[in-house]
Amino acid sequence: MNRRTLLLGTGSVLMLPALMSNRALAQQATITGAGATFPRPVYERWSQAAREAIGVTLNYQSIGSGGGINQITNRTVDFGASDAPLTTEQLAERKLLQFPSLMGSVVLSANLPGVADNALKLTPEIVVDIFLGKLRRWNDPKITELNRDIRIPNLPIGPTYRADGSGTTWVFTTYLARVSSEWKDGPGAGTSVRWPAGNGARGNEGVSNIVRNTPGAIGYIENAYAVVNRMPTTQLRNKAGNFVQPTPESFNATAAAADWTAQNFAADTIDLAGEKAWPMTAATFILLPTNPPADKVEASRNTMRFFDWAYREGGDIAKRLEYIPLPASAHDLVRAAWRANIKAPDGSTVWSA
Repeated sequence: MNRRTLLLGTGSVLMLPALMSNRALAQQATITGAGATFPRPVYERWSQAAREAIGVTLNYQSIGSGGGINQITNRTVDFGASDAPLTTEQLAERKLLQFPSLMGSVVLSANLPGVADNALKLTPEIVVDIFLGKLRRWNDPKITELNRDIRIPNLPIGPTYRADGSGTTWVFTTYLARVSSEWKDGPGAGTSVRWPAGNGARGNEGVSNIVRNTPGAIGYIENAYAVVNRMPTTQLRNKAGNFVQPTPESFNATAAAADWTAQNFAADTIDLAGEKAWPMTAATFILLPTNPPADKVEASRNTMRFFDWAYREGGDIAKRLEYIPLPASAHDLVRAAWRANIKAPDGSTVWSA
């Protein structure tokens, strides 16, 4: 089964055959989560598999990181999901524990008729100027001189961005702020910024749709959405000065440098040094209440059971969907954090496995 076929099956939580173990049947449970669109494909595939394996089904609302943070703050879901890590102060105020589930990458997709997938080369400077609105046409000398071996069409450039609060935006704008002082001092980095140029759309899905249907458009999207929609992506010059393609090899080269002992697991993986490193690779995070009320303790425990299973058994699914599993050492650190921080009303530890 190829990667596109796997991804196409993630549009909704599908029902697997009902031939389940007695143990799974005895422990049927549903947990609810909301937030980042970035990891939606893998969460939905994990839900299908975990339902059969451990009797836990995930009902996940792909509404963007900002929406996920709001919903878990208001305790309307069992967990929130955000691609942008929260600060220590934000976590303490909301009584939340933050932990990573896996890693993914943000890529640039450009709709340029006649230009092959991954043929277009872009530098950080060109990307910044495109999203600042300084570069208006694709046949600008800054772009054509860098791409002398391909024919760049004479089309207006249509930068496309996320209109909703988004961890994908946080990854992309953090990258832009790292490579450009003008961007850092201007729009800046965040889950939502004031974009100087272009058109906005909601979700990775919305940006993908605009780019796919608009010649000349360029947008930043999670890599899985580029794969499932067969969207052409670009090369990007990394910090080492090399043009790299968005491939598992370049994603893993970045992941290898991550420090998961960072406070709140907020490892820095954006624009890191490395000969083959892809500059826009980052973790996506789960937000779980540290103080679940009595009627939510079991949901909290099942949420941890779900991600414990995903750590142990979900790695191959994640890889086939173009995501990057965390190392086992990070899994162990997360389980220790569950034990230490998630407490029932009587003070007992919710996670005891």
